[in-house]
Amino acid sequence: MEVRAAIEAAAGSPVVTARSQPGGFSPGLASVLQLADGRAVFVKAVSGARNPDSPGMHRREARVLAALPPAVPAPRLLWSYDEGGWVVLLIEAVAGTPPAQPWRRSELVAFLDLAARLADLLTPSPIAAATVEERFREAFTGWRSFAAASTVADGLDGWAREHVDRLAGIEQGWGEAAAGPTLLHADLRADNVLLTPRGGVVVDWPHVCVGAGWIDLLFALPSVAMHGGGDPERLWNDYPPARSADPAAVTAVLTALVGFFLWLAMQPPPPNLPRLREFQRAQGEAGLAWLRQRLT
Repeated sequence: MEVRAAIEAAAGSPVVTARSQPGGFSPGLASVLQLADGRAVFVKAVSGARNPDSPGMHRREARVLAALPPAVPAPRLLWSYDEGGWVVLLIEAVAGTPPAQPWRRSELVAFLDLAARLADLLTPSPIAAATVEERFREAFTGWRSFAAASTVADGLDGWAREHVDRLAGIEQGWGEAAAGPTLLHADLRADNVLLTPRGGVVVDWPHVCVGAGWIDLLFALPSVAMHGGGDPERLWNDYPPARSADPAAVTAVLTALVGFFLWLAMQPPPPNLPRLREFQRAQGEAGLAWLRQRLT
């Protein structure tokens, strides 16, 4: 009740209804609140008791949303709360819908256009942030972990098992390959985009980092492929920010991303996120098919 009272005080009106938002992988509250004065706001809230990592992610997102320039297609932070183990963000409610899954062609085109627009608007980075290598240095070691644990590699398909040492070697160079001046969302997927009549809006910004401008779409394409968006290599070759990218650098970053997904998919699920490993496995398998295409 204390958290609700704080939210209503910050919103300036009592909450009449709360509509939970489906999708995503937050273990906390994520709802559109209809207020007594007719306005709507979006609230996300979590405590460390639900998941020990989520409060820190909410704090990072609050800082990012407060700092992003107005031209960036992101919702505005209205208020934040960090007391008693709870972190709460009150955010502008966006009147939009996520792209349908499987993809509709027109919505996929809008998504790809939005990714290119982000790369343009956020180069150079308008805010200070960790580099992509700093953000994912400890996470992007999946192939090296597989290579060091041969019994775990039995969970991979035949091609990956046969080439695990080669993939581990390629993975080692991903950090240098990913360097660049662009602020990256670093978690661009259909469930983090809302389509509106005036264009797309990108939500959920806790993972921002600075790197090559083509990385946001590269990170997104395994999920695009797994939901019927088409051949990722063809989509990649048609993507304007990718046209000047070094193919070897792209392959190195893709290798690290796929290893990340496949290694985590074999770990126990995090607290209160029971579906996450299945989603990571599906992205890893889609990304592996693309990676194999690039390497053979």
